[in-house]
Amino acid sequence: MSVKLKCVTCGRPFPRGQGVVLSKGGLTLTFHSSRCAYRFFKLLLDRIDERCFVDVAKGLASELERVLEERRARVQKRI
Repeated sequence: MSVKLKCVTCGRPFPRGQGVVLSKGGLTLTFHSSRCAYRFFKLLLDRIDERCFVDVAKGLASELERVLEERRARVQKRI
């Protein structure tokens, strides 16, 4: 019998191996769908300390932009 997890956003139970499960620092968040995960993180962004969020978000955005640029350079046609 598969273990059922419960979505922290809507409370819907779902089987282990499905849904979105995130663990960090002893905290495990379980969502039955990406839509519920999105709703949770949207609410989290409204409540989190802005100074902390802005620093981390800027760093992550610049890192992802750098990775995209490297990927574009690799796949660009060379004539």
